Order: sequence, then structure tokens, then C-alpha cells
Amino acid sequence: MIWQLDIILLILVTACAIAAITVRDLLSSAILLGAYSFMMCLLWAEMGAVDVAFTEAAVGAGISTAFFIAAIHQTTRRTKD
Repeated sequence: MIWQLDIILLILVTACAIAAITVRDLLSSAILLGAYSFMMCLLWAEMGAVDVAFTEAAVGAGISTAFFIAAIHQTTRRTKD
């Protein structure tokens, strides 16, 4: 394992998690959660757990993000009238 790469990925994972929590828009939050899952996939792959990384990429970054975005597009925004 390359510890410098681990630190960079850990910083990116933390930044994506904090950004997903603090952003006010649901679509942006769903996209940031997909980015978080992808960064976790890279972290798992770098640690040598390729099977976990593949599952994280398929389910976490792929299907879950698509479901979140589809659910957000089915809702309507309230107007401030």
C-alpha cells in the first residue's frame, strides 16, 4: 500500500462526505454521495479488497445514485408564492 495515496483518498472521501451533508440541493447531494461511493471504491481497491471495491462501484456508485436521481426527478419543488 502507498500511504500517500491512502491519505489523499481519505481526504477526498471526507471532503465528499462533508460536502454532501452541507449542500442544500438534493440533486447535488445525490451526486456527491455517488462521488463518495466512488472514492470509497478506489480506497477499497487500493487496499487490496477488489471484490468489495467492485460491489461498492456497482451498488454504491452505480445503482444507488441512479435511484436517488430518479427519485429526485419524480418530486416537484415547492414555490415560495
